[in-house]
Amino acid sequence: MAAIEWSWSRLMEFMIQSAHQLEVSPIVKYSALSLFADRFCPSLTRYTVGSNGKGNWLLQPIRESNLQLFALIALWISSKIHDSRPVSVKSFKSLGDKIIKDEHFTTRDFLEAEIVFMQVLDFEIGTSNIAFLLLEELLLQFNYYRGVAKVGELLRFEACMDIMDLLYEKEETSTLYRSPRSLAASILIASYLITVPKQRWEFPILPWDKSTTSCESVSMIIGENPAL
Repeated sequence: MAAIEWSWSRLMEFMIQSAHQLEVSPIVKYSALSLFADRFCPSLTRYTVGSNGKGNWLLQPIRESNLQLFALIALWISSKIHDSRPVSVKSFKSLGDKIIKDEHFTTRDFLEAEIVFMQVLDFEIGTSNIAFLLLEELLLQFNYYRGVAKVGELLRFEACMDIMDLLYEKEETSTLYRSPRSLAASILIASYLITVPKQRWEFPILPWDKSTTSCESVSMIIGENPAL
């Protein structure tokens, strides 16, 4: 992937902004980010050097505009998985016409790109084990303890999503993707330390989180930052 000239942060910003403009639900947004950033992009090198990817104009060469198209495709597939009334290809094409500057893609291009996207992923598009869903599960468990610590109401889910967005923009999810539960747990801890006032740190978040997730390194996001 080093030979491909494109900016990861710009691409992630494009995808997050596209999700906001389309007003998709969080599950659609984060399923799409997982499909695209955690699975599609890392698989491109393997696919393009093999016989399957050779000769396809969307992959040879791989331009940033093509990757922007595939980012929209990930959102489209995710919408079809999770929405009872998926966002139409017409809406995606209309958005692409406005925000993809270097290329004009037709509806047929979108349909072809969807097939290529699925082929790169070997048609494995399951999203039941993504960090977002595991984070929701951890938050439900955490809120069970409100009666003890009274801090569940201070932990904002929006902050968790902001942290996840930032991790995708900084390409930090790749180190934790093999353990989505670790990623979810780390996001929960970071959000707790950021949003709950220090004087309210009465809840043993690290011991609870480790016992809940059975992870030994759930605070990878925090690292050695003394501010946290």
